[in-house]
Formats: sequence, structure tokens, C-alpha cells
Amino acid sequence: MPLLLQRRDVLKGLLATSLAGLAAETKAVSQLPADAAPFSIHIFSKLLHFLDYTEMATVASDLGFDGVDLTVRPDGHVEPARVQTDLPKAVDILKKRDLSVSTITTAITKADETARTVLETASKQGIRYYRTGWLAYPADQPIQAVLTSYQKQLGELAKLNQQLNLAGAYQNHAGTNFGSATWDLATVLKEINSPNMGSQYDIRHATVEGGTSWSTGLRMIAPHIRFIAIKDVIWEKKAGKWKAESVPLGQGMVDFPAYFALLKKLNVRVPISLHLEYPLGGADQGKRNITVPREKIYKAMQTDLQTLRGMLKSAGLG
Repeated sequence: MPLLLQRRDVLKGLLATSLAGLAAETKAVSQLPADAAPFSIHIFSKLLHFLDYTEMATVASDLGFDGVDLTVRPDGHVEPARVQTDLPKAVDILKKRDLSVSTITTAITKADETARTVLETASKQGIRYYRTGWLAYPADQPIQAVLTSYQKQLGELAKLNQQLNLAGAYQNHAGTNFGSATWDLATVLKEINSPNMGSQYDIRHATVEGGTSWSTGLRMIAPHIRFIAIKDVIWEKKAGKWKAESVPLGQGMVDFPAYFALLKKLNVRVPISLHLEYPLGGADQGKRNITVPREKIYKAMQTDLQTLRGMLKSAGLG
């Protein structure tokens, strides 16, 4: 028996025992429009870099995801240098399994020729949202001057997006980069004032940076959210230093009931990219050579998907 078929049999066995009660709900949306259904759940393909397009489509479909948030960046599933040949191929394979490819993750930060090639190709494939790369705060420049510069830079990118009927989304990733604090990103996006440039809001990183004040930042950036990333986190002390460590959904300090209630109140209804960044043999880091059985990764994806669907249902969003 071919190895792929063996893996599929194991995967289906896992699903039969754990997802039988959720099958109808999980596949409620079988064919999504180009813009993706609100709160449709797309697995971040970084977790599946050890699979080719066909195997990735099989796993994502069998687990019940609505789509795939495809990495189209250096060391991703699609290399930018090969985007014109490989992205159409990947999209075709995924769509044959009734998977939406309306969101991709890129390293794009400015409207240059590489960006145009990637985004033109994405637009032709019906993709409507993409995550940008990150921008640093230079240590030798005043914050306000940097914000003015990035407003112009992202504004030019918004114009390109408009031409191509795309929306870029900058992630509020924890750290010291532009956008980490959320308010700076929201301020720039308000000035750009374009539906073609917004935010991929990440509650995990917002919780790390904002503690109990994340809701204030969310209220500020809500009009600019194009899609959201979901994962959980705790603080752990290691070697005498506190670190933010990712954990399975529902096991960390993210207040998901309050988060989804606020999204509902603010009428934010967008697609979801599900991330798994806790230790999974290197898959969590986008490695192609993993050190744990594949079934452990599939089981983790299955559990987080089931947990997320339960959260959405409890919030009246499922």
C-alpha cells in the first residue's frame, strides 16, 4: 500500500473517533466565495511544510478545514521566485478538495516588482487577502518619523492592492516592531483610509503585549481587520527569565469568551487563520524535516479545530 494511502487511513481513523459528532458542522461550508465566509477556518500552511500540495490538501480536507492560509514567501509552500507556476498549481489542487484559498501569508512590505508579481498572480487565482511582512522601528529614528514613513510605504502598497482587488493585512506580532502595540498600526491604517490595507489581528500577540488592555486596542483597530489569526499563550519562567510560550487553544491566558463576544459586538466578521505554534517536532516552526510522527501533528490540528469551533458556537458565531 502506498505510504500516502497509509497515512490517509490513519488520519481517517483519528477523525472517526474524535470528530464524528462535528462532521456536519465542520463541513457546513463546502464551497466558499472568493472573499471567504465569515469565521471560516483556514489552517496556516506553515504547519504543513513537510507535505507537498496534494498531501496538504488531503490532510486539510479530511480534518474538516474550510481552507488553507498558504505561505507564499521565502521558505514557504510557494517560493516568490516560482509564484507564477507554483501558486496556480497549489490553488488548483486545494480547490479540487473543496478548500478555499482566499488568504495567503507573504513577506511583502512595499510595492516593488516582486510584490506586483506575487499579488498579480494571487489576484488571478481569486485570492483576496494576504498578510504582509513586518517592519522594524530603526533605533536611530524618532517613532513619529517612522510612522510617517510607513504610512507612505503602506499607502503605496494599498494603491497596488486596489488595482488588483486585494486587501493586505499587517499582523500585530508581539515584540518591538511596528504594529506590536496595535495602536501604532491602527493610527497608520486610519490615515491610509483604504479598504485595501488593513490588519490581520492576532489575539495571542495582543494578549502578550496588552495584558488586560487588549480590548482597547481591538476597539481601535476593529474597522481595519481583514482576517484574524488564532492561537493561545501562557507566560513561563525558563532559566530565570519570563517567556511567552504558545499552548493548545483553551489552555492559555487568552480570554477567548471575552474576545469573541467583543468581535460580535464590534461586528467583525472575517475569515480565521488557525496557527499552532506550540512544540510539534519542528512543524510549528515550518520545518520540512519533523521529529514527531505526523499523526501527532494531525491530532493537534484536529483538537484545536474542534476547540475553536466550540468557542465560536458558544459565542453565537458558529
